[in-house]
Amino acid sequence: MSVLNEIDQRAREIFRQIVEAYLQSGEPVGSRTLAHDRRIAVSAATIRNVMADLTDLGLLHAPHVSAGRLPTEFGLRLFVDSLLQLGDLSEDERRAFDVAGEEDGAGTVLEQAAAKLSGLTRSASLVVAPKAEAPLRHIEFVATSPGQALVVLVFEDGRVENRVMGTPAGLPVSSLAAAGNYLSARLRGRTISETRDQILKEVETNEAMLDELTARLVREGVAEVSSGDRSSLIVRGRGRLLEEAAAQDLERVRMLFDDLEKKRDVIDVLNAAKEAEGVKIFIGSENRLFSLSGSSVVAAPYRDANRNIVGVLGVIGPTRLNYARVIPIVEYAAESLSRRIK
Repeated sequence: MSVLNEIDQRAREIFRQIVEAYLQSGEPVGSRTLAHDRRIAVSAATIRNVMADLTDLGLLHAPHVSAGRLPTEFGLRLFVDSLLQLGDLSEDERRAFDVAGEEDGAGTVLEQAAAKLSGLTRSASLVVAPKAEAPLRHIEFVATSPGQALVVLVFEDGRVENRVMGTPAGLPVSSLAAAGNYLSARLRGRTISETRDQILKEVETNEAMLDELTARLVREGVAEVSSGDRSSLIVRGRGRLLEEAAAQDLERVRMLFDDLEKKRDVIDVLNAAKEAEGVKIFIGSENRLFSLSGSSVVAAPYRDANRNIVGVLGVIGPTRLNYARVIPIVEYAAESLSRRIK
């Protein structure tokens, strides 16, 4: 049974006003402030009693003994799921997304969508972008320690990627060179997905004419390259987090900056939104990565021309995000980007 069923309409309205005031100011809300609201029209003493009941239900908490009340994460979740009244975008705001990157490539479309999302929400934006697979120019294995090697991938577009992988016991240096030469000859000017099956077939049938340890290194090297991270993360508007932070939020924003440096983990968080039909919202400790910084993420998947989900975009900031405004913006940004991805 929802907690809302345990409170009357007056308590719901008081709870709503407390949450909305907190989302706007970031400050605890006291009974005297609410007593001046004509929509409530009861005494400060009555409001204090209701606030105490809401605290007992786990919807509010007091940061200090004599302070007002703030919504708990549970209270914020209840508000967002049951009481939030969403706003709408203006035609100018919709047009800002629809024309973003109109004359440029897909990468620019994603970057401009991230910039528009950050600007309109006045927060940091995140876009998980599918990394286009580029043809390779060269691949090399470099021994780093016993049982470990660095795989150096040089792409035709000039990009260089390094991956660490385990190597078979007793592998001589000559096998590292032989495996690199073999793969470079077959991959040059082609992508790993284009040549993977051919390479593995040659190795299995011994057509490659490689010794056992070198063949094993080639198989494991192909597996490592094939399973590599295919997504990249675009972040825009970190500075806006500081601009919008209340004084007590500053340390949490600094912690959030640290979290955003863990790009692989952030991508994993956003990819959880791929299972959602529309917007998915993570509040505070609902997500392990951002639990210490007390941050909220509002994210939605976007699709390619075949309606396949190819990435996720969203907004991140302190839990006092303006959800009523951010949610419809994120939803429309994902819809608009889906129409533009070719």
